[in-house]
Amino acid sequence: MNVQMHGLATATAPHDLPQRAVSERAERILGPRYPHFARLLASFAQAGIDRRQSVAPLDWFDDAAHGWEERNRIWHAGCVALFREAAGAALADAGWRADEVDVIVTVTSTGIATPTLEAVCQDEMGFRRDVTRVPVFGLGCAGGASGLSIAAQLARGQPGARVLAVVAEACTPSFRTDRLSKADIIATVLFGDGAAACCLSTEGEAAISLEPGAQHIWPDTLGIMGWDVDGTGLGVVFDRSIPAFAEAHMAEAADAACASMGRAREEFDGMVCHPGGAKVITALETGLGLRQGSLDVERNVLRDHGNMSAPTVLFVLKAARQAGRQGRMLMAALGPGFTASFVPLEMAA
Repeated sequence: MNVQMHGLATATAPHDLPQRAVSERAERILGPRYPHFARLLASFAQAGIDRRQSVAPLDWFDDAAHGWEERNRIWHAGCVALFREAAGAALADAGWRADEVDVIVTVTSTGIATPTLEAVCQDEMGFRRDVTRVPVFGLGCAGGASGLSIAAQLARGQPGARVLAVVAEACTPSFRTDRLSKADIIATVLFGDGAAACCLSTEGEAAISLEPGAQHIWPDTLGIMGWDVDGTGLGVVFDRSIPAFAEAHMAEAADAACASMGRAREEFDGMVCHPGGAKVITALETGLGLRQGSLDVERNVLRDHGNMSAPTVLFVLKAARQAGRQGRMLMAALGPGFTASFVPLEMAA
């Protein structure tokens, strides 16, 4: 039983951060603290990013003393607003009312909220008192694909139920001036904030339908991607091997996932990928045997929004739909674990 995507929407954070302005501010803040910063400065220009959006204004990052409480406060306020905007737009796109939603899946990995985001937004948005809440934490950059797959499984398991999936991340408050590893610098180069939402059910027909997805986790890879947690906040873990790892191993993971879904990779007309960074996009094209330029929609999303973690792949899906992409597509995203998540999609005219 295929699941229909009746609504899809995205939301961006309110503060626009042009890459040149971020680069100049980072050089001023980090240059005196990090002895090798000058060698990494070119990364800002080579990242394939023109601008990003943030829940915090640019001058917020001048204060080196932000701790857990302040970082999580601005994450919480930002993600609540992003949740409302993305969810509201997806419901409007589907023609659904909030009180018609039976299940809400909320995906995030960049902050802590208990009660979770959908509960905070309950009264204002008008969800029913008996709505089923399914908060999902810790999937990182794979969260858009994995969260979508989880939401589709819930819709498939309860035919006729209306499932709202919302993926909201605010990565930029994790900016650190105290650790200054290379990974922290690269996070400063890449990260943006945003949200995406979609409405799923087994009823009717829609321009996008989903088949059951699959995941692949590699052994002995826990240190490739994730968060370090300390008294100051979250500290990013990005291993420099990620592009090379993706190039070398993504094809075998995709083939294994397709086999588990009863498919062959050759059956798909194209890919919808999470654009983790410019080097990762190129590595995916090479490793998956795609023609150069096949993932230009991913490059365009990265250029305009940076890496927003989990929602980014749904930005790509929306952009692909707007560009008139049709056929059978395989959504793919890499995340902590180290995990690849795959979702088969059918995109009609």
